[in-house]
Amino acid sequence: MSAPNYSTLNYDMFVLIGIPGLRELHMWISIPFCLMYLVAVAGNGILIYVVAVERSLHEPMYLFLSLLAFWDLILSTSTVPKALSIFWFDDVDISFGGCVTQLFFMHFAFVVESGILLAMAFDRYVAICYPLRYTTILSHGVIGKIGGAVVLRGFATVFPIVFLVKRLPFCRTNIIAHTFCEHMGLAKLACADITINIWYGISVPLLSVMLDMVTIVVSYGLILQAVFRLPSHDARMKALSTCGSHVCVILMFYLPGIFTVIAQRFGRKIPKHVHILLANLYVLVPPMMNPVIYGVKTKQIRERVALVFSSKGKYC
Repeated sequence: MSAPNYSTLNYDMFVLIGIPGLRELHMWISIPFCLMYLVAVAGNGILIYVVAVERSLHEPMYLFLSLLAFWDLILSTSTVPKALSIFWFDDVDISFGGCVTQLFFMHFAFVVESGILLAMAFDRYVAICYPLRYTTILSHGVIGKIGGAVVLRGFATVFPIVFLVKRLPFCRTNIIAHTFCEHMGLAKLACADITINIWYGISVPLLSVMLDMVTIVVSYGLILQAVFRLPSHDARMKALSTCGSHVCVILMFYLPGIFTVIAQRFGRKIPKHVHILLANLYVLVPPMMNPVIYGVKTKQIRERVALVFSSKGKYC
């Protein structure tokens, strides 16, 4: 049998095989995946709706939270439906264009969410350190500009990846051992030099996210300094409680991502299916938990959700 002609062969269809080694468990794995996705869609959808219809929630913190909820939906919806389609219907085929689109929106949402968390840290910093100027500094116009800048930065960071992937020939294999497409997983299938992809994929998005993390830590250092200068213990506890939800969301977003990166870089002995399960949980757990955390810890959101749905019930 003659070897394939790599100079002419170029795949335009790829096969996502799901979780290698656990194919017989796909149906069972799909149950918690589906439940978590439904909770994420329902929770974030309710949060966006309540913030939109309740004028009392048109404050910077809640507007940023609704932005985070929107991009949580983008992050989970860009990956989970295809994974469920693989688990349920063995729908493993995906076009090259579909693969590139999926990886773009997944990475785009990740960088944007990191920027939104930074904006939320700035919001808490202004609220605690400059309470009398809070509404002046963070007016609706400023919030709109911050949101636009975060999205534009995310787009400018991730969009070059599309061109870096599209320039590559794929002539070795079209089998992707994953439930969704991601940049390096696809680039490694190319029969060409991917040095630029490796350096860009590691340095630029990682540096932007690392910069966000460092700035968030600095912001909370300044916040803690301001809090511990407050004369009253009750005032200190109230100020800290306003940051509690945001800190939980930050940890939920960054820690699994850091663990996943470390596991991929140094955990060579970790089975492939563990890496893939972690990657799937990373696009499921934060979007599922963020609205739950804010709903449980934020009194205003709990009250407004109850008010909106109780008033809807009266009209039914």
